[in-house]
Amino acid sequence: MDRWFLIAATALAAAGGITGMLSVHQGTRSRWTVIWMIAAFAAQMGFLYVRGQARGACPLTGIGEIMAFLAWSLTLFYLAVGPAYRLSLLGVFTAPLVTIIQILALLPGVWDAHPIRIPATDPWRETHAAMSVLSYGALALAAVAGVMFLVLDRQLKDHHLQSGLFRNLPPVRELLKSVVRLLWIGVILLSIGVVAGFMMPRQGGTAHLIAACGVWIGYAVLLGVRQVRGLTGRKFAVVAVLLFVGSLSVFALV
Repeated sequence: MDRWFLIAATALAAAGGITGMLSVHQGTRSRWTVIWMIAAFAAQMGFLYVRGQARGACPLTGIGEIMAFLAWSLTLFYLAVGPAYRLSLLGVFTAPLVTIIQILALLPGVWDAHPIRIPATDPWRETHAAMSVLSYGALALAAVAGVMFLVLDRQLKDHHLQSGLFRNLPPVRELLKSVVRLLWIGVILLSIGVVAGFMMPRQGGTAHLIAACGVWIGYAVLLGVRQVRGLTGRKFAVVAVLLFVGSLSVFALV
């Protein structure tokens, strides 16, 4: 049942992405992308509930469950932002990413078809896993907004002001503000996850925790430099995107 929930979420997110791209091609905004993503979120919740019942804990055991949780987190933050962003290209950029993440989670060798129930859970370990992956949802959406900023910046420089893509993008200043806010949310959540990681009983995973600390330092330095010295919007967006891509290496250590 859990697998079918995730398949449904993947199909719904894909439909949202296709609907959004068709709207962009026509130069219009469509509410259907939001509706498809709300439906995908409901299916993701169904997956997390069923899988959580099978595990007897937060379903974050193995890379497949982590990726499914990450897709849920990304969808959550997408739906949490303002209506102007949900109806803009943010859904067009987010929906395909959610679809890809969930397809990867369903691949043979990644997907665990027979989850083993966890006999006992440690609150610190649960907090570390949940907050860390949840933070990646905010950081991923910040990277998506960063890509949108770079696209808009390029369109402005090339004077492509009449394209459907340009008309659907939010104002460049608002996009940059959204990147900053999402990064702060991600760093705060990741801070909680890192602290919980140091508090949980040691049973391996030291390399993973060190990598998570490295990710936290990278984002903290980026926000600190912007706060103290200032960065151009383009440089800030580029670094935010590169940091997220680099931070995905943490999952290789799970």
